[in-house]
Amino acid sequence: MKDIFVVSDNIFSPLGATTAENFSQLKAGVSAVRRHDRPAMADEPFYASLFDPAADADEPFVSAPFASKPLAADGLYTKFERLLLTSISDALKTGDVDPGDPRTILIISTTKGNISLLEAAPGTPANPALNRRMALHTSARLIADHFHFANPPIVVSNACISGILALLTAMRLIDAGSYDTAVVAGADVISKFVLSGFGSFQAISPGPCRPFDRSRDGINLGEGAGTIILSSCEKYRGGIRFRGGAVSNDANHISGPSRTGQELCQAINKSLAEARLTVGEIGFISAHGTATLYNDEMEAKAITLAGLESVPVNSLKAYYGHTLGAAGLIESIVTLQSMREHLVLPSLGFGDNGVSMPLNICSSLLHTSLDNCLKTASGFGGCNAAVVMSQ
Repeated sequence: MKDIFVVSDNIFSPLGATTAENFSQLKAGVSAVRRHDRPAMADEPFYASLFDPAADADEPFVSAPFASKPLAADGLYTKFERLLLTSISDALKTGDVDPGDPRTILIISTTKGNISLLEAAPGTPANPALNRRMALHTSARLIADHFHFANPPIVVSNACISGILALLTAMRLIDAGSYDTAVVAGADVISKFVLSGFGSFQAISPGPCRPFDRSRDGINLGEGAGTIILSSCEKYRGGIRFRGGAVSNDANHISGPSRTGQELCQAINKSLAEARLTVGEIGFISAHGTATLYNDEMEAKAITLAGLESVPVNSLKAYYGHTLGAAGLIESIVTLQSMREHLVLPSLGFGDNGVSMPLNICSSLLHTSLDNCLKTASGFGGCNAAVVMSQ
């Protein structure tokens, strides 16, 4: 595989508007997960990582360095689109990348996009205009037009591995010579539709989530956006590299993960092989760690099958909640920042091991050399993904 370097990145979340702001909060042990009482979203109070309600209004977006194209046809960008615009704008500003270069591609990852628009007109018959506005490709096109991208955007939506899969798509396209640079951005927002969907699985924790802990009882949801710009251009040589990655599928159940972890292990092993690394060279694993009983157990088995059980592991879900299509990107960016500072963050909420395999869950700030790191993700439908990053 070609050397593919990180040009710049951004996290836009309730913890901050830049990667630096977010990582500063994380190092201080600050979580964005709070108790919310929002009757429009749920009948009962719930815990989640959400932006201030004042940010939910559909107000026009203005981005000084790149604002150019008119706003969406209705004069407004949705909250989902504004998250993407804000994150991409910051990454472009610090990355010295020209969206109009025909060798540059935009890739958008999300699970639900503008699905919340359905809630604006409950009980109304099918509306072709609403369907078009809600379509993922509509949002992607609006984003691409706003920044003057020369190429049509690509949308990746595959449950909760969407962010990692979007990064792998960028890597494959660059390695194949189709493009030199890829702007990969992901976002999701939490709505009544999303919250009730996870609630129907009885997957929502009544309090702050506790990944890998004995008392874990479900997830918290979260909203946010993340952007990573990747490039094979020589001028970026010397940055952190994305060296390998792979996907697999359990073929087990529409919502329940594998009971053995063999399929995620397969994705991990293929990622390491592509990166030409051994298990002994991995210094840290950023796990999916949703804090559900079955996900954490499956990941523990997969990591152990891969021979990585002694490697420091954390989950960021207790800081950000599960940000769905943005999770793989946000958590990869935190991993990048961890590598830059040689610092592994504690897995917030973890106290007692609650999985059958004794993983090396990080419970306090760990200063250590981080030359090679692994990020994993899993999602509904049995999908799994892994990616390897190296200094």
